[in-house]
Amino acid sequence: MNAPHISSSPLPRRAFLRSVGVTLALPMLECMTPVFGRGARSDSPQRMLLISNNLGVLPKPFFPKQSGRDYELSPYLSALADFRNEFTVFSGLSHPGVTGGHSTENCFLTAARGPTRSGFRNQISLDQFAAEKLGQRTRFATLNLGVNIDKANRSLSWTRDGVLLPAEDSAPALFRKMFIQGNADEVARQLRKLEERGSILDALNDDAKVFSRRLGNDDKARLDQYFTSVREVEERLQTAREWELRPKPTTTQPPPPDIQDKKRFFEKFDLMLSMAQLALESDTTRIVTLMVDAFATPVFKLHENQSTTDGYHNLSHHGQAVEKVKQLEDADQQQMALLRKLLTTLAAKRDGSRRLLDSTMVLFGSNMGDANTHDNSNLPILLAGGGFKHGQHLVFKRDANTPLSNLYVSMLQRMNLEADAFGSSTGTLSGLVAST
Repeated sequence: MNAPHISSSPLPRRAFLRSVGVTLALPMLECMTPVFGRGARSDSPQRMLLISNNLGVLPKPFFPKQSGRDYELSPYLSALADFRNEFTVFSGLSHPGVTGGHSTENCFLTAARGPTRSGFRNQISLDQFAAEKLGQRTRFATLNLGVNIDKANRSLSWTRDGVLLPAEDSAPALFRKMFIQGNADEVARQLRKLEERGSILDALNDDAKVFSRRLGNDDKARLDQYFTSVREVEERLQTAREWELRPKPTTTQPPPPDIQDKKRFFEKFDLMLSMAQLALESDTTRIVTLMVDAFATPVFKLHENQSTTDGYHNLSHHGQAVEKVKQLEDADQQQMALLRKLLTTLAAKRDGSRRLLDSTMVLFGSNMGDANTHDNSNLPILLAGGGFKHGQHLVFKRDANTPLSNLYVSMLQRMNLEADAFGSSTGTLSGLVAST
């Protein structure tokens, strides 16, 4: 949340510092939403797990050659053969106006146009939009995770004001957040911190109201928007207080290891997928994002005694060099293996009267259609689970891509949320229907 620009008179330094204090505090509230939903939990609520690798995959071995339900699995999708009827693969989807190579990585869930333009400002991401609509039914409205992520510059999650929400890339820290209950003193300290943030917001609100009396109409409108944002944060603080007093869920799982070495890329990826599954299974949250920051990944282990000859980014600009392409194919196939492992686990877990896979939409994709040429069209997109009629390859025009946001609208509606539009959508995605 950013303070509005007030042209008629600058805010005093004291008030400005207060506003900075609020801005810095906001990332700690990334898992909160404005309204605390007190409705009873349904037997099997809908969930979303949104995964993006910002360098994508090699397109040729990913996309099937045939369309429809009788398509032949591509080399990559063959790894998911056991789940053929549990996923849909898409061709010809992208975000209109979202071009500029690697600059698009923060727009995968926002569809914000022109990321390379001067003064670009991102938009709200799909996960945060869904959380606003859903209300906080769980301890965390969303969880935003990362693998080898550059926290300061990259994220799948963005606020309505276009502010980056830093991703959590430490599995032990996430485990503590989800399952470790603090003692009475620790809970009291956390409540005091929440109260302090609330008092800062109160002071900021009072200061801003003083200035509003001598502003022009345009600046008053901006300030009204700011007041609305402050009220929303106040409601989030109240929600945080209520959840802080509730006991956390228990788990039989041991605390996860702390993998910090970026070279252990697939181990970290696998671990964060497991953490995401655990968060959904425990109903700690119903919306998880996971950004796989291949761009920030250096030379990494392909196998126990084999590492790549270069960093992930340099490999992606392979120029058809045989050795680089071979290593990328190996890396892509390992990603597919991790996806298969995730789907296997979700299919084995019960969620009320259904499998966890049936109530969880798993989106796997990228902002890159072809990293070698910095192409942001025809994105590699796969959607599994969630109660759709899967088992097909839906093909849209390659020369006039259908908005990926149409798929997002279909997913929002599958979560029983009132949403007719998101990002650059023109409606829901044709050909994708719910099974029930």
